[in-house]
Amino acid sequence: MSVYEGFSKQQLIIRKKEMEQRFSCYRKQNLKLDMSRGKPCSEQLDLSNAIFEYNGDFITEEGCDCRNYGLPDGISEMKKIFAEILGVGSENVIVGNSSSLNMMYDTFVRAYLFGINGCEPWGRLEKVRFLCPSPGYDRHFAICEQFNMDMITIPMKEDGPDMDMVEELVREDELIKGIWCIPMYSNPTGAVYSDDVVKRLAGMKTKAADFRIFWDNAYAVHHLYEENKILNILDECQKAGNADRVYMFASTAKITFAGSGVAAMASSLDNVRQIKEKISIQKICSNKINQFLHARFLKDYDGIRAHMEKHAKILRPKFEAVSDILSRNLSGLGIASWTTPRGGYFISLDVHEGCAKKVVEKAKEAGVTLTPAGATFPYGRDPNDRNIRIAPTYPPLEELKSAVEVLCICVELAVLEKILQD
Repeated sequence: MSVYEGFSKQQLIIRKKEMEQRFSCYRKQNLKLDMSRGKPCSEQLDLSNAIFEYNGDFITEEGCDCRNYGLPDGISEMKKIFAEILGVGSENVIVGNSSSLNMMYDTFVRAYLFGINGCEPWGRLEKVRFLCPSPGYDRHFAICEQFNMDMITIPMKEDGPDMDMVEELVREDELIKGIWCIPMYSNPTGAVYSDDVVKRLAGMKTKAADFRIFWDNAYAVHHLYEENKILNILDECQKAGNADRVYMFASTAKITFAGSGVAAMASSLDNVRQIKEKISIQKICSNKINQFLHARFLKDYDGIRAHMEKHAKILRPKFEAVSDILSRNLSGLGIASWTTPRGGYFISLDVHEGCAKKVVEKAKEAGVTLTPAGATFPYGRDPNDRNIRIAPTYPPLEELKSAVEVLCICVELAVLEKILQD
């Protein structure tokens, strides 16, 4: 529908004055509300405090003393848990410390310095290009930017990236070395990759022999409602004759503790062998005590499923509140649309073209901090200045409701100012 369809200019002027009055009331309250990052709230973190309730020894099932050196690729108990999360064999898993982003970064560094499977190191090439489905995760893009890579924006659809565009690009350009993917409840749209998208990613022809899929399965078990499943990318790559194409990543950051969880990556056996050779020089061991405590606490996939249902009970009311407030305030005006994800940590809001930055600025004036407009696109530039990432998880419910009410007012003000000025 058209923007403010059926409204006369005089009605728009009156509505703008109403919004200005409401905005002024909120600004006088000196609010300090933060929806800028997808962090777990304190209630979620409290769910895992029992990890520390342990007085036994720290001997693994392999007989390794976790307090000592050894096992730089992680303990077998934690490998088994991540194998279940990612749908791979334990032998395909390498366990690290708390940050999967750190493991992604290290994977970039190895490709940059040493190359992949005998190919020229990325750092010796005149230029490297990377595919970035957008809206997407700003920290993925920051890694590419730090390594001075050209980022190519790929539009995100409801079932994953625009595969027609992806296939055409990788078929013709050997300097395109990879693609970022968040396949389950993608950040920020909440999209879940379809079977067709997974199969096409696994089987497509690439001019670069060292093309890699960075499969950041950060929200693999973060369901708000029913449990969703995606096709196993490693299996599909093996079936297509591209067994080494994918690096999979996951962590317990939003399962247990965001700052001190456990991360892991998985890949083909050949990739795992090469990575283990490199990390054996980089480190003697990871934090095996933390791995041991996590494995004891989570136990297995059934234990994770039960634990994540506790998370969902905390988060469902927050996501539903955001959806309800957006619908009550913005539906039928033609000025905004938003996703209603079934899991993950974000809601993606698209406002009238050319208004996202102004919305975020106005929200800041009223004491509501949002993710910067443009952050969900490479180089922080949204070509249409439309997308805003909403992170509902961290604020208490009542504060969240106030923040979203303010956001709706700011959306209307930004749009009304633009169309009346135009």
